[in-house]
Amino acid sequence: MLPYMINPETQAPAGMPLFRLAFRPFFLGAGVFAVISVVVWMLVLVFNLDFSPAGVTSTTWHAHEMVFGYAMAVIAGFLLTAIKNWTGQQTVRGAALFVTFALWAAARILAMADHDVSVVLMAATDLSFMLLLVIAASLPVLKVRQYAQLGILAKLVLLLSSNTLFYLGVFEIVALGVQWGLYSGLYLVIALLLVMARRVIPFFIEKGIDRGVVVRNWKWVDNSSLVLLLLLWIVDVFTGYQAAGSLIAAALFAVHTVRLYGWYTHSLWRKPLLWVLYVAYGFVVTGFLLKAAGLWFVVLPFLYVHAFAYGGIGIMTIGMMSRVILGHTGRDVQNPPAILGICFTLLACGAVARVLLPLTGPGLYNGWIGLSQLFWIAAFVIFLRVYTPMLLNPRIDGQDG
Repeated sequence: MLPYMINPETQAPAGMPLFRLAFRPFFLGAGVFAVISVVVWMLVLVFNLDFSPAGVTSTTWHAHEMVFGYAMAVIAGFLLTAIKNWTGQQTVRGAALFVTFALWAAARILAMADHDVSVVLMAATDLSFMLLLVIAASLPVLKVRQYAQLGILAKLVLLLSSNTLFYLGVFEIVALGVQWGLYSGLYLVIALLLVMARRVIPFFIEKGIDRGVVVRNWKWVDNSSLVLLLLLWIVDVFTGYQAAGSLIAAALFAVHTVRLYGWYTHSLWRKPLLWVLYVAYGFVVTGFLLKAAGLWFVVLPFLYVHAFAYGGIGIMTIGMMSRVILGHTGRDVQNPPAILGICFTLLACGAVARVLLPLTGPGLYNGWIGLSQLFWIAAFVIFLRVYTPMLLNPRIDGQDG
């Protein structure tokens, strides 16, 4: 019932490999877009490229595309693949999968087009992709009445609503729509990743380490973390009570630190596919700490945002993609390519450069950003070098998927 339990495929292989299962096009698209979008952002931020994306500033474009472009591609690929395992029902494939992916890709292209391109077309394409994703994820779950997954489906609907709110802000229909949409999207992606991490990381640790390891979980941690994150989203995005937001973030830092303590074993550092997820979770916890610290210290506001986005979302998604691809192409997840350790280390170093090194002083801030961008680009180039052949070719065991 969990996404990491790879079920043998019973159907005969059908169609070109790239569109047999959703992880293939969406993970490939996410990897390519991760490189292209950050190269463009580096040219804008470091080299002063004159960049006029459709309808928004370059900063807004960067924020939107990392949340609703990159992260949503990973979420789409992961969930549409996992839901097949959870429900035993075939999710979109073939022509339907091609259309869904094509809408995502078209929205990314339109978002980078000259400002004269109609932002209405961009919004229609982007929101159509997300609507199709919600439908494609919901139908198998509802068909088998697996209502335990409704929380995840609700987060997808809220992400669609957040992106709609963003465009309403772009169209000047909702005054704070851009801000509300972007920050809501960030918090909802974090919430979705934390839910999936709670499901998979303890299992991976217990099953992926040679000697017997038993991780500890507490019901009060599970319940309080959900309630507190909901409160932080509402308070931080929709109210001006910054002090209250900082206090809630401090509570989240404490709760998730307890969770990480319960999961910790020094043996996980021998397994790149384990420690990458643990480190990513650690950066989310660091984001809560930086958000809380703003109540007492002068902390650049974008540091906690990038602790969530670069450190949390970036590192966790590359780790999850790396594992899912191996498992769903018939390979041994216990023996991943050795270069993945270098890939993950580069991305972790980039997160340190983007989130922690600016705390040493603002004078080198732009330099740390440029360094973090180089680390990000290098990590995803390695990811694409390793995984593109796996995504484009059939499973090595001859099964479908």
